[in-house]
Amino acid sequence: MLNKKTLIKSTLLLCLFSTPFSLSAETLSIINEPENSENGVLRPTRGMTMQQVEASFGAPNSINPAVGKPPITGWVYDKYTVYFEDQYVIHSAVNR
Repeated sequence: MLNKKTLIKSTLLLCLFSTPFSLSAETLSIINEPENSENGVLRPTRGMTMQQVEASFGAPNSINPAVGKPPITGWVYDKYTVYFEDQYVIHSAVNR
């Protein structure tokens, strides 16, 4: 004969394993977005030179003059801004 403690454990285990588990997950699809994109905006990557950026992405809409030491320059495009230290890309950010 089962004691009360064993009966409770058995009942809980039976309930646990007989209850269907519902698992869900979201799928994030980035197939159509370039690797370096934020919301699908392809932009220059760190280490590119100014010449490489201009050859690959065209001339900027405007250029923010160099500021500080080392000099930091910003090239503004329609969807993003590219920041250079001397002549090399250090960062590119999507415009908000």
